[in-house]
Amino acid sequence: MNRSWLAALSLAPLLGASQTLLQASAMAGLTLSTVLVHLTCMTPLRRWLDGVAGEITSILVAATLVTCQTLALHAWDLELRNALGVYPELIALQCLLFEQSVGKAGRRAFILLGGFCVLYLLLGTIRELLASGALNLTSISGPDITGLRLASLAPGALLLLGVLLALIKRACPKQATPDREGNS
Repeated sequence: MNRSWLAALSLAPLLGASQTLLQASAMAGLTLSTVLVHLTCMTPLRRWLDGVAGEITSILVAATLVTCQTLALHAWDLELRNALGVYPELIALQCLLFEQSVGKAGRRAFILLGGFCVLYLLLGTIRELLASGALNLTSISGPDITGLRLASLAPGALLLLGVLLALIKRACPKQATPDREGNS
C-alpha cells in the first residue's frame, strides 16, 4: 500500500469537515479516538501477522471501528452525523496511514496525530471566523455566510491549509537536506 496515496486521501476529511469549529473538533475527536483504538487493537496482532495478512487485518479492523463509530453517531447525534457527511468514514484511511507510520517512525507518528488534530481545530476556527465573522458554538451546521464565502467551501479550505503550512514552515525553518534541494 502506497503511503503517499493514503496521506493525500486523508486530507479530504480535513478539508471537507472543518467548516465550523464544532465540526472540526468533532472530527478531531473521532479521528484521535479511532486511530488510537485501531493502534491498540493492532499492537498484539502485529506479532502474529505480517505482510499481506497484516494489511488485510488492519483494513478490516479500521473498517469495523469506523462502522461502529458511524452507527454510534447515527444513534446519538444525528444532526452532527448529517453535518459531517461522508467524512467520518474516511477516518479508516487515516487509521491505515498511522498503522504504517508507527512501525517506521514510532513516537513521531503520535506527534503527527496530535498535530493533525490541532490542524483540524485551527482550520475550523479560521474558516468559521472568515465565513461568518464569529464563532457559533451552538450550531453544528455550516456557518451563516456574512463574510468571505470562499472560506466555507472546500477549495477555500485548501487555500487556507496552504497558507497555514507556509506560515508554519516560515516560523520553523529547517535546513534542507541535499536530497530535498534537488542536488544529486
